[in-house]
Amino acid sequence: MARSRYHITEPDKPHFLTCTVVEWLPVFTRPDTVQMLLDCWRYQRENHGLRLYGYVVLENHLHYVAHAADLGKSLHQFKSFTARTLIDYLKQQQVNRLLNRMNFAKRAHKTDREHQFWQEGAHPQLMGDEQTMRQKLDYIHNNPVKRGYVDNPAHWRYSSARNYEGQPGLIEIDRWM
Repeated sequence: MARSRYHITEPDKPHFLTCTVVEWLPVFTRPDTVQMLLDCWRYQRENHGLRLYGYVVLENHLHYVAHAADLGKSLHQFKSFTARTLIDYLKQQQVNRLLNRMNFAKRAHKTDREHQFWQEGAHPQLMGDEQTMRQKLDYIHNNPVKRGYVDNPAHWRYSSARNYEGQPGLIEIDRWM
């Protein structure tokens, strides 16, 4: 069995996950790039049983709370697919500054690729009880407020905060209560 670098402690429970672009590069400043993430989550929900409880996408990282039968595999597939798709997009758009940094940041042992998109790991944290889940969802939704991007969490379009306020979000989620 292959070693997982994601350390999902209890696969039958939701986990808080963070994915960060290498060198904190600002890739998610274009709606097209964020849409690729949303499309991947939508596909995983519809075809692989991913339960997505909340998310936020900022310019260089994202947070989400999710559960799946094999969350480690789901996370690996998410990062692998989105990295390939986003690098192809950046090449097509000739965003050479970002591509050059991703090439420079590539880990030496990654000989099978030209670029590294995501930092390794995802810092999974078990959502063991209601209080922890509520705290992490609040953290996710207030992240853009804390950064000064918006005054109200529901005003950040790349977040599930709208879903929790009864408004339509950009993708469906599995609301936690």
